[in-house]
Amino acid sequence: MNEPRLELAEVFRGEERRFLEVFGRTLSAEQRRAFRAISVCRTAALGGHVQQCDRCGHRRVAYNSCRNRHCPKCQAAARATWLDARAAELLPVPYFHIVFTLPAVLGPVALQNPRGVYGILFRAASETLLELADDPKHLGARIGLLAVLHTWGQTLVHHPHIHCVVPGGGISHDGSRWVGCDKDFFLPVRVLSRVFRGKFVDLLKRAYRGGKLAFHGKLLPLSRPPMFERLLNTSVKHDWVVYAKRPFGGPRQVLKYLACYTHRVAISNRRLVRLADGKVTFRYKDYAQGGRQRTMTLDAVHFTRRFLLHVLPSGMVRIRYYGFLSHRCRGRQLRLAQRLLGCGGGDQGGTSPPVPESDREPPDEDHSFRCPCCGVGQMRVIEKLHPQHASSHCYRRRGRVHLPRMPPGPRR
Repeated sequence: MNEPRLELAEVFRGEERRFLEVFGRTLSAEQRRAFRAISVCRTAALGGHVQQCDRCGHRRVAYNSCRNRHCPKCQAAARATWLDARAAELLPVPYFHIVFTLPAVLGPVALQNPRGVYGILFRAASETLLELADDPKHLGARIGLLAVLHTWGQTLVHHPHIHCVVPGGGISHDGSRWVGCDKDFFLPVRVLSRVFRGKFVDLLKRAYRGGKLAFHGKLLPLSRPPMFERLLNTSVKHDWVVYAKRPFGGPRQVLKYLACYTHRVAISNRRLVRLADGKVTFRYKDYAQGGRQRTMTLDAVHFTRRFLLHVLPSGMVRIRYYGFLSHRCRGRQLRLAQRLLGCGGGDQGGTSPPVPESDREPPDEDHSFRCPCCGVGQMRVIEKLHPQHASSHCYRRRGRVHLPRMPPGPRR
């Protein structure tokens, strides 16, 4: 019999006291909320319901989820809904995957100014692709793209980068034809890298001059313009990493890929190996060794701290659309692109490709599904369970989890 899989929530609960003693006063409000929400996700603290099979009488207790976007257990339903909407937007063309990476020397600036710097990262990456594709020397067309922000590496170190998924082609300037690109080449990577670097540095300078960046602690010297200029000069001594992966095989492959990337969190429960003696062991891919699987062991307190580095500011959108896929003009421009390509939907045959069953997962709180015991009856809700541990003051309102405040962090 297989042992129960270790979950991130168990790590948080098991080392909560020790972690809060070390880092509690340095956490942001968003990090405190994420820590508490993940800790109580799908436990009696949030309440739930009892389900019973209408045929064999089998019963099951299902606890409510926290629905925090950083929780590894709460992404399945959101991912399935999102993929259903994206299926209708796929085009019968090759899709390219391009990654824009922020150099490590600017990482600390992003950590202290996440909303501003990540916003600049989105803008620099999207403008680079849109402007170069619009240039007649390259593609000479209006393209569309989807951009997803990831801030982590395989070992949970801070590694901000933008994943862009781009259809291989665009709409001509007069809107009369579809301008396709080579099936194995979209835009030159070296040019992408240098334009991206120039745009990001220029936007960061504007933010600095406008007083939109704050520095404290070890970065306090950057408040002086000469020191900030020196940092930027160091960052531009080398080309920035822009990586273009091989194109996808078709719409189904695009959907499968998007399912893996769009609603991913810093680490999934599947990668956790064990928690023992206050240390966490997890699996990671060593890309320096060709993606070889390895394990790493960290003190649970520092493991938790690494995870919480990737909690985004409240309200920050991490999946964004640009060009003819932007929300402002998606309907009209996407229909035009489909008409120019001779398709009524996202697939070659004129219909949108269905989301693969392997990418569909039941909602976290599905109230009706087939009985796992007899395989015939339907599980029905027969009783509601109210949140327990009232002293913690956990409660749900409008689909959100509200948790007790932790000690406030220092003023910044």
